[in-house]
Order: sequence, then structure tokens, then C-alpha cells
Amino acid sequence: MLLKTLRRTVVLEGWTNRFGGEALREVGDAYREMLGEMLCYALEHRASQSTLHRIFYNRFREEYPWLPTRIIKGCYRDAIRRVKSFKKLRKKGQAKRDRPEIRSITITYSDSQDWRLRDGAVELRTHRGWIRITYKNHRQLHRYLYSGWRQSSELKLKLVGGRILIYLTLVREFEVSYNPNNAVAVDINENNVTLAVFVDRRLHEIYRIETNIGRIVIAYSERRKRIASGRSTRDRIARKAFRKLREGERKEDIIYKTARIIEKIARRYDATIVVGNVHRGKNRMASKASKNLRHRIHQWSTSKLVETLNNKPIYVVEESEAYSSSRDPFSGRPIKNYAPSVIRIALRGGRRVKVIKIQMRIARLSNGLTMDRDMIGAINIGLRYLSADGRGVAFPSTGPHEAWAKLVIPSLGPTPLTVLLNTCKYL
Repeated sequence: MLLKTLRRTVVLEGWTNRFGGEALREVGDAYREMLGEMLCYALEHRASQSTLHRIFYNRFREEYPWLPTRIIKGCYRDAIRRVKSFKKLRKKGQAKRDRPEIRSITITYSDSQDWRLRDGAVELRTHRGWIRITYKNHRQLHRYLYSGWRQSSELKLKLVGGRILIYLTLVREFEVSYNPNNAVAVDINENNVTLAVFVDRRLHEIYRIETNIGRIVIAYSERRKRIASGRSTRDRIARKAFRKLREGERKEDIIYKTARIIEKIARRYDATIVVGNVHRGKNRMASKASKNLRHRIHQWSTSKLVETLNNKPIYVVEESEAYSSSRDPFSGRPIKNYAPSVIRIALRGGRRVKVIKIQMRIARLSNGLTMDRDMIGAINIGLRYLSADGRGVAFPSTGPHEAWAKLVIPSLGPTPLTVLLNTCKYL
């Protein structure tokens, strides 16, 4: 049994009267002035949060006696965060200026004594008294509030033109139960996510989820290049055309559906989700890749899928995926080469039969089986987690014919009747 604390942030769009708007603008102007001075000092002197408190707290308390002290303390954290981000960009050569630029500010109220949620509005304490910010009806917020989630003590405000964006964080603790002998190993690739399900430390079944995110990225890149030909990317017509492509929405939808499928399989077997540590390999590939390939690597959304899984009430661990696709899971010997292969499968949709083309890279293993490269990677990731004490085996004692690879389409869910590959037969 494991206690896992999850956080959800709801963005509300609100408005207030003239009195409240003037109070918020005065707080925002003071915050921007303080942040600018702290940024300059922290960048030049490599100051920490405690140093900024020692240097600036008394001074700003005298200069802005009407400002809540928690806003000044929140400004320390904001300044340190911006300086760290700027130094990372400068180290990569991506910083365009010699110091951080303040384009927008987010005011943080870190104590619930300074704000409250009441009667469809957020009431906020300012130097002019309490102001009321009314927000639009938000169905997701009501769903959280009436299903066991509680408000955190932190509230963030962002002034965007005449609008007020309210960032409200909700917290809930879940009791996560899992069987350490069961695992769902996840191997994330450009166009698919492969799952190897282990039950009682033995391989039970394999799922291949066709995400096609890599193809979406390539298609979007070509269309963007065609639209931007002869005009600026900031042009009004170009920006409108980019929005219609909906690349981000399509990828996000696929990621959430894929994470939901993985969660459903893990709950069915009461298993631990073992994800390959994608960050190190992704950075290594991006550092050696060309400009176009680097763009594709950064748009795979691998980190987004791992983050989505971590934000679910399930137990997730990360395991090294180094050499997971180049080692035989049965003998441990290196696999010399893979042969390309294409499989076409007909699936019945809502109105018509759809033909799906699946590209695979197959190799013959030491025990005579023929398997896909991504399946081998998922099996090896699961074995590394389970065989920490040397007790993990790839196939059950009853025979390898019980391990099947099944195709999964995110929009349709798991389709057990569509058998992709029997790992006991040759292709």
C-alpha cells in the first residue's frame, strides 16, 4: 500500500469591478518593480532565496507597506526560478539577451488567509480591502470539489490585458495498492507505445499501441513550411492556418487516451508501471541529430506521457532503457541486426473497414522465436525491474504460445481479437 498525493490545477477566467481592477493593477506594478531588481541582483551575485530575503525584504516593506508580505516572499521564488531558467538557456546558446526579460508576471498568494473561494467567486485581500473576482462557470472545478479534492493554500493570478486568469490548485491523497510481482513495462517510441505485461514475474501478454505521433509531427512540419513560405510565421493569416492544424490538441488527445489504456491494464492486474527512463536517451539523441531530426525528437511528447502517468493514482517507476532493444531477453547476447517488415491489418470502424499499416523491425532470437524490436525493448525493461533479485523469466513454464502481441488503437481502445503477432511463430 502506498500513499500518493496528486495535484490538479484549474485555470479560471474571471473579472472584477473598477475598484478591484485598480487594486490588482497597483499590486501588479509593484510586483514587476520588485521582480526586476531581484532578477538583476540574483544574476550578478548568484544570490539564493535566503540572500534575496536578507537584502530586499526590509527595503520593500518600507517602500510598499501596503503590500502583503507573502507576495514579497513569493517574488523571491519567482526571481530564482527565472534566473535558473535563463542560465540554462544561456548555456545552450538560446538566450537572446544578456539578462532575463519580464514579459508577464504571475502574482502568488501562498496563504489561504489572503483569499477564499465563496459563492462562485474568488475573494482576495488587497491593500484596499477585500475584492471580489467573479469567474465563469467551470464544470471541471465543480467535479473536483464534490469528489474529495481539497483546495491547496496557494493561489496564482495572472493579468492578461483586461482579463484575470486564476490558477487554483487542488490536492487529494490516494491509497495505491500494487502487487510487486506484477508489472506493465512501457517502451515509448516515435509512432507506438509497446507494453509487456508480467503476471507473477512471467510474461503474460504484449500490447502495441499505435499512436502515430511521429507521422503527425512530420505532416505538421511540412504543412507549416508550406504555409509559412513567403510570409512571416507571425502573420495573421499564417497564425490562423496554424491553429486549424491542431497539432497540439491531436497529440494531447492521443497521449491522454494512451495513458488511460495503460492505467486500465495496470489496474486489471494490480501491477506496477515500469517506464523506460526516456530523458537521458532523448537528450543524447537530440545532441547528435540534425536540425529536422532534433525537432522530431523534441515533439515526440515522451516526457508528457510519463508525466501523465505520474499524475494518475497508480504506482510508476522508471528503469534504465540502455541497450534494452539490442539484447536478447532469453540469452542476454547482443542482437546483431533487424530486418524491416510491414504488416497490414483490417479493422472494422464505425462506418467502414480501415486498413492499418504497421511497420516493424524483426529479429530471430536465440530460442528460435522471431520478435519485433519494440517488443524486445519492453520485455527487457520489465525484466530489469523484476529481476533485481534474479527471479524474472521471460516466458511461463507452460509454454511460449501463451504470450500474444495485441494491437491497440487509442481511439478504439484495446482490441484483443486483433492478434498482431504470435511470438511462438516465425513471420
